[in-house]
Amino acid sequence: MDSLQDTWVYLSASPLFHLTLTLAAFQLASALFEKMGRNPLLNPVLGAVLVVVAVLVLTETDYGTYFEGAQFVHFLLGPATVALAVPLYRQWQRVRRSALAIAVSLLAGSLTAILSAVLVAWLLGGSEPVLASLAPKSVTAPVAMGIAEKLGGLPSLTAVLVIVTGILGAMLGPKVLDLMGVVDWRARGLAIGTASHGIGTARALQVNETAGAFSGLAMGLNALATALLLPMIWGGVVWLLGS
Repeated sequence: MDSLQDTWVYLSASPLFHLTLTLAAFQLASALFEKMGRNPLLNPVLGAVLVVVAVLVLTETDYGTYFEGAQFVHFLLGPATVALAVPLYRQWQRVRRSALAIAVSLLAGSLTAILSAVLVAWLLGGSEPVLASLAPKSVTAPVAMGIAEKLGGLPSLTAVLVIVTGILGAMLGPKVLDLMGVVDWRARGLAIGTASHGIGTARALQVNETAGAFSGLAMGLNALATALLLPMIWGGVVWLLGS
């Protein structure tokens, strides 16, 4: 028993253990997702998060120790994001023909994502730092955290809200679009990418290449639009809600 305990203490402190845990959790969640006919409610990201959190809580492992191993996966986010240019390149002619519609849709979607979230939180009694943390929740995490910090929000809270938004968008977005009768893959991709950034884009790519390309485009452009628009309008938003 002492030998087994010593082995566990060694493994739990090893970066390799936490890297393996991350990959195994996602693989397990993906297998369940496929087995259940790709049910959107069984999103692999959500499943992997639940497994990893459960193990960390049970083993009383702090996030810093876990991230020493998970940082290898984190590093791959950069190349994975750049790789979204491949389906976008394949759909480039469609993108060019839809340039005006894309611009209008992104502007409307970006403002709607910001104002609807802030309004709901304000009606529920959220403080200004909470509102500032929530406002960029539809933008990819690194950009959203920077915006939140600039507005006086809590970057750590923003990171959680971004992940929750992405998971919910991937799980419920396609069904909502079905109920609304949106059948154009370009429109579906733009909507999902604008509302739920990278996690939603990954789901769109699983369903249709055109939707995935437009979702990846929307994810990048919405990050840029929100980074430019939100700091400019934030003072007015706070004034309106406070008046």
